[in-house]
Amino acid sequence: MGSPVVLGIESSCDETGAGIVRDGELLAHVVASSMDEHVRFGGVVPEIAARAHLHSFGPVVRQALDRAGLRMGQIDAVAVTTGPGLSGALQVGLAGAKALAYAAGVPLYGVHHLAGHVAADTLEHGPMPDPCVVLIVSGGHTSLLLVRDLVREPILHLGDTLDDAAGECFDKVARILGLPYPGGPAIDRAARDGDPRAVAFPRPLTRPGDDPHAFSFSGLKTAAARWAESHRRRGEEPPVADGAAALQEAVADVLTRKALAACRAYDVKTLVVVGGVAANSRVRALAERRCASAGIELHVPPLTLCTDNGAMIAAVGDLLVRSGAEPAPLNVSVDPSAPLEYASLTPLPAPPAGPSTLPPR
Repeated sequence: MGSPVVLGIESSCDETGAGIVRDGELLAHVVASSMDEHVRFGGVVPEIAARAHLHSFGPVVRQALDRAGLRMGQIDAVAVTTGPGLSGALQVGLAGAKALAYAAGVPLYGVHHLAGHVAADTLEHGPMPDPCVVLIVSGGHTSLLLVRDLVREPILHLGDTLDDAAGECFDKVARILGLPYPGGPAIDRAARDGDPRAVAFPRPLTRPGDDPHAFSFSGLKTAAARWAESHRRRGEEPPVADGAAALQEAVADVLTRKALAACRAYDVKTLVVVGGVAANSRVRALAERRCASAGIELHVPPLTLCTDNGAMIAAVGDLLVRSGAEPAPLNVSVDPSAPLEYASLTPLPAPPAGPSTLPPR
């Protein structure tokens, strides 16, 4: 009997993803994005995202199976994101995954979305060193983690963002500068023609006495807004390329500075950078340079595995199956605001309300 084949489903936001993994090897993955439908609103509209998942779920799964040269009957387990994310979007993915698992007679595993981002690196670099420091940096999350065995041990949070995540900062400043949504790629493109030293933006929480592992990007966003407003009050448009380059430099500086500090503090020799903002060119370049200088091994997944995808969920499912973890119960639910404690996430629905204690009318 060969190694189990795991199908992973991701639907936490605006990407519908299906990936197939066997024994740590990515066999196929397909992503359908509804981003274009959200652009005119300047952000993701939950109802539009959920409807897009309904339309894309079947085709995405079929394409992933076709690319892997498999039939659903050859799948040994299904893994699905059960949180965090948009409630309606998560419900669509979970309902579809339950149907597939039930029809195929295979176990279902609930997966924490952020653990999926961490596991995405295993598809490129193999098993994660024990221990390693992981920097998760995305539109909604910025965290420093100490990870040992991803699916057997609790995940230790060294620090999290106190307000805006790095990706949120990019999105909000892009809007201020008149750049399109999503802001991260737009800032990255605009920054190519700018001078990162043109604006002295602050580096939040990097002064002596500040929490060395916590993040805060709200003040940086405000500083960028005031800089742009000062130009407009003078009747001139701000130099967008310089502003984008300086903002990107500030974010990359803070992220990599704190990540390297965590590696030194915990005597860890491997840094893993994952999440959508890990696709940013300056974040990747500065992380490479600083890790090389510090003698730290840097792992960053390929660009296609940085943003949300089903492959990363399949990677966690594959690790769970091979570790002998218990599958999720049939009544597993979703948790849109689930904290990251374990890779497996199997929340149950709330019990029904008891009889009313109000007196009859």
